[in-house]
Amino acid sequence: MSSGNLLVIAFVSYFGAKLHRPKIIAVGCVLMSIGTFIIALPHFIIGRYEFETSVRWVVNSTLNPSPCRPDSPANLTEDGTLPQVPASGCEGESNLSMWIYVLLGNVLRGIGETPVQPLGISYIDDFATEENAALYVGCVQTISVVGPVFGYLLGSLCAKIYVDIGFVKMETITITPSDSRWVGAWWLGYLIAGVITLLSAIPFWFLPRSLPVPRPEVPEKCTPEQTSFIKGSPLLKHKYSADEHTSFIEMAKDFIPTLRTLLAHPVYLVYLCVTIIQLNSLIGMVTYKPKYIEQHFRQSASKANFLMGVINIPAVALGMFSGGLLMKRLKLNIMGAAKFAFGTSLIGYILSLFFFAMSCENAKVAGVTLSYDNIEKISYDKHPLFTDCNSKCVCSSSDWDPVCGENGITYVSPCLAGCTTSAGSGKNTVFSNCSCVGVAGNYTASTGHCPQKDDCDRMFPYFLALSVITSFIISLGGTPGYMLLIRCIKPQLKSLALGFHALATRTLAGIPAPIYFGAIIDTTCLKWGQKRCGGIGACRIYNTTAYRIAYLGLTLSLRTISFIICIPGFILLSRQLKEEERSAIHGALRNGGTELEVLRKEELVISNSDQPHHPSENSTDRQTRL
Repeated sequence: MSSGNLLVIAFVSYFGAKLHRPKIIAVGCVLMSIGTFIIALPHFIIGRYEFETSVRWVVNSTLNPSPCRPDSPANLTEDGTLPQVPASGCEGESNLSMWIYVLLGNVLRGIGETPVQPLGISYIDDFATEENAALYVGCVQTISVVGPVFGYLLGSLCAKIYVDIGFVKMETITITPSDSRWVGAWWLGYLIAGVITLLSAIPFWFLPRSLPVPRPEVPEKCTPEQTSFIKGSPLLKHKYSADEHTSFIEMAKDFIPTLRTLLAHPVYLVYLCVTIIQLNSLIGMVTYKPKYIEQHFRQSASKANFLMGVINIPAVALGMFSGGLLMKRLKLNIMGAAKFAFGTSLIGYILSLFFFAMSCENAKVAGVTLSYDNIEKISYDKHPLFTDCNSKCVCSSSDWDPVCGENGITYVSPCLAGCTTSAGSGKNTVFSNCSCVGVAGNYTASTGHCPQKDDCDRMFPYFLALSVITSFIISLGGTPGYMLLIRCIKPQLKSLALGFHALATRTLAGIPAPIYFGAIIDTTCLKWGQKRCGGIGACRIYNTTAYRIAYLGLTLSLRTISFIICIPGFILLSRQLKEEERSAIHGALRNGGTELEVLRKEELVISNSDQPHHPSENSTDRQTRL
C-alpha cells in the first residue's frame, strides 16, 4: 500500500490543496475500495490450503495408519531421516501471479489513501475557529484510531474461521485456531472492508469546495477602518483561502520552490526526524504485539487480535481525544503543545521499562526446548530430535504436528514421540504406545500443544493493564504533536507539509520497520516450518526470552534516540517563536502607523472641502474616525 502512496502523495498534497478537496478524497475512497477487492481475489483463484499432519479424517478408526512406520535403510538419508519429497502438483506451480494481485491492490489502496489525511486535516483546520481546530483534529485522529479497533475485531473474527470455509467439510479439519498451522479467513475481512470504504465515499461528493471562514466578532459600531484592522488580525494567520484560483502550470512551476522552502524550515525538519524514529518504534511494536502475546503468553492469534482491538486500541483512541480536549481547555500554544507531547512520551517510556520484568518460560517441547534425556529443565542448546526412544521410527524432522504426552511434555510429532498406534479421528485422535512419553511404552498422547499452567496466567492481566496505561499516556501527546506540525509552518505550506510528512514517515518508517523488526525477531526462532513445495515456512516456536529482549529492546532504543533529537528541536522552536513575536510587534506598529496616516489624509481632504463655519462638526468627525 505504501508504494502507491509514495508515488503521488507529495503531488496530491500540493495540487489537491488548490482544487476541490472533498471530491478528491471521495475519488480516493473509491480507489481504496477497488484495491481492497483485488487483494482478496487470490483466494478464489488458488487451490485449497493443505497443512502438514499425520492425523487423517477416517470414519473407521481401525484403518488409522501408524504414526511410527518402519522403513528399509535404503530409503533413508545419511542422517537416518526420510528424504524430503516435494508434494504432488508443485511442478510448474508459481505464486508470482498471486503476488501481482496483492501488489496491484496495495498500490491502488495506497493511491486512494493519499488525499485523506493531508487534505482532510487541512480542510478542517482552514474552516474551523482557532480554539476548536485542535479539538476537531483530535476527533479525526481519534476516529482514525477507532478504525483499527474494528479492524482487529474483524481480524479476530476472521482468524477463528478456517480459510477455506464453504469449500471444505469442517469436520475433516484436524487443527484448531490455537495451532500455529491454522490459517484464518483473511480474505473475508478484505471483502467487508472494501464495501465499507466504497460507502464512505458517498458523503464527500456533497461537501462544498470551501466553507465560510470563521472570523473574530466585529462590534456593530466599528468603523470600516477598525473592521479592516480586525480582519487582518493575527488570529487568522493559520487560515488559507481555498478560493485562490491559479492555473495548473503556475502551480507546477511553484512546486519545487515551495518544496525547497518547506525543507529549509529547521523546526519542521527536526519534527520530521523525531516522528520518523518514533513511528519506527510504534509501527514495529504494534505490528508484532499480537505475535508477542501469542508466543509469550501462549494465546491464540484470534484472542491476541481481539485483545488488541477491545483493550489496547480504545485506550489509544481515548488518549488522542483527551489530548485534543486538554489542548483546548488549557489553551496551549505551540511551545506548550511540544512540551506536553514530550512529557507524555517520556512518562510512557519509563512505564514501558516494566515490561522487561514480565517474563514467561518457553513451552516444554521435547527436542526443541527440552532434551529427551532431561525433560525437567528448559534449555536453548541445540537438542537432537532423534533419540533411542524413536530410533525404530522413520520420521521427518521438518514436520510440525505437535502432540501432548500424558507426562505434560509436547512432542514435535506423533512419530517423534514414538507412538505406534492411534485411535479416533480428527481432533479427537489419541495416540498410544508412545515410547518417548513413558518408560514402559504404554503412555498416550493427544493432538495439540500441552496446556501450560504457570505464572504466565497470573502475569498476563498485569501485562494488559500496563499496556493500556502506557498506550493511553503516550497517545495523549498525539494531537498536540500533530497541531505542532500544523502550526510551525506557513498556512500556504500546510497541505504540502502534511503530505510530505506522510510521505517521509511511510517511506522511512512504514516500510522498513516491519521488515527489520521481523528479521531481528526471526533470529530468535527455534523451529521453522516447511512449505508444501519445499523451502522455509513460518516459525513454529520462538525463544521467548530472546524474543522479549529483542522486541522491547529495539522499541525502547529507538525512542531513546528520538528524545535526544528533541533537545535541539526545543531550542530551534524557541528561537522561531521569539522571531515571530518580534515580527508581529513590528508589523502591528507599521500597520498602525499606516492606518493613522490614512486617517490624517482623509481628515485633510474633508476639512478642505467643508465650509469654514463648521469647525465643530469637523472636530467631531475626526474624533469619531480616530
